Amino acid sequence: MTTHRPIFETFLEGATQHRRGKVRDIYEVGTDLLLIVTTDRISAYDHVLGTAIPDKGKVLTQLSAFWFERTQTIVENHLVSIDSSTFPEGLRPHEELLSGRSMLVRRAEPVPIECVARGYLTGSGWREYQDTGYVCGIKLPEGLVESERLPEPIFTPATKAESGHDINISEAEAADIVGADLISRLRDLTLTLYSYGAHHAETCGIIVADTKFEFGLVPSSNGGTIDGRDILLIDEVLTPDSSRFWPKEDYAPGRGQSSFDKQFVRNYLDEINWNHKLPVPELPDNIVQQTRQKYLDAFRVLSGQELS
Repeated sequence: MTTHRPIFETFLEGATQHRRGKVRDIYEVGTDLLLIVTTDRISAYDHVLGTAIPDKGKVLTQLSAFWFERTQTIVENHLVSIDSSTFPEGLRPHEELLSGRSMLVRRAEPVPIECVARGYLTGSGWREYQDTGYVCGIKLPEGLVESERLPEPIFTPATKAESGHDINISEAEAADIVGADLISRLRDLTLTLYSYGAHHAETCGIIVADTKFEFGLVPSSNGGTIDGRDILLIDEVLTPDSSRFWPKEDYAPGRGQSSFDKQFVRNYLDEINWNHKLPVPELPDNIVQQTRQKYLDAFRVLSGQELS
């Protein structure tokens, strides 16, 4: 497929910017909707790198839409449309830029907790287990090795951070922040979504080692599930940015794994001994192209589709 010019940031004339995240530029559309434009920025170690990955934003948007459609029987989501030709009239001048990388979504009040599901022992969970035998307050069996499949998936919440690193917390600590009823419901949804996604991915030859979901709350017209509000799945779902994707054919516990996600970039940054402080290093072209290919491969394998 053709490599498109990477989009590092957007400025939509006539649109009011709601906020700019590490990867997404978000605009207000009336009082009830938001436009999420997923750029090709990539972050690592809490910094946005100066090098964009072509087509990354399209992968994240279109793969999220794939999962939103397939998980709506589990939980309602915020997606209204990813077809830029149907966006409000005021956005039509930007249709070419927005095509394939933008979502029109319902506004929701974000729950200030990252809802993480872990099926394998890796990343920060592996480091915590080595030190304490626990992961986010959950006692795990002794003798587990790096990348080992857990006896059953676990729910390990984290505090959300606009800047800086999210902090792993226990379910009890999460309940103190958002309430026991809500966190119990989010735990159940997180594990159900993970199990659904991991099963589908495994049939495609990909292991979902862990992933994070975000949820929002909206006023309910029929009483709602939490204090008169309904829960929506928001942001992105089971993408190479929010998940660790491992090729099943290469999997072997006791070591780090090859991947279809941005761990490849983290590994490069570790190899050059970056200190995780400014200034951020530029990514060489071979790392950019290999990262792009990993994202495209993940999309094609999981969705069975070609990127549009």
